[in-house]
Amino acid sequence: MQYVESFPPIERADARILILGSMPGEASLRAGQYYAHPRNLFWRIMGELLDIDPAAPYKQRVEALKSARIALWDVLRSCRRKGSLDSSIDDESLVPNDLASFFRHHPKIIHVFFNGAKAEACYRKHVRPAAGIETIEYLRLPSTSPANASISYERKLEVWRVITRCT
Repeated sequence: MQYVESFPPIERADARILILGSMPGEASLRAGQYYAHPRNLFWRIMGELLDIDPAAPYKQRVEALKSARIALWDVLRSCRRKGSLDSSIDDESLVPNDLASFFRHHPKIIHVFFNGAKAEACYRKHVRPAAGIETIEYLRLPSTSPANASISYERKLEVWRVITRCT
């Protein structure tokens, strides 16, 4: 199993929404970019929701998230994992990011959306008890990962539209 580390958050001080993944996959780690796998639907969905070109340069897509007051990070700071699948994460090895500190520095965040079940499970088990924040609304969204092929793009987009009602 390979030891992997996540990226720093995409953020700005007045963010109102935080989207949390679990851990970047191999394609993202190689590219140094969130959701870099060409079949991951994250940027396509964000493109629809924020009226941005999902093929725009990464820096422009990041700025569009920030302008919409959306922060992006991962629940996990590091772990051991073979491949890219969340199911391959060694639960004994995971180290969460310091989200309690993140929330203290971003007091306007009132919504946390999880990009998939693993992000939510790791947060609830390893972060939420220590964070002590009960004023935030939490919602798990269907994973944008290509591994989550049982849900159509159209259905994922429909569920992810909840974000536009929160910005």
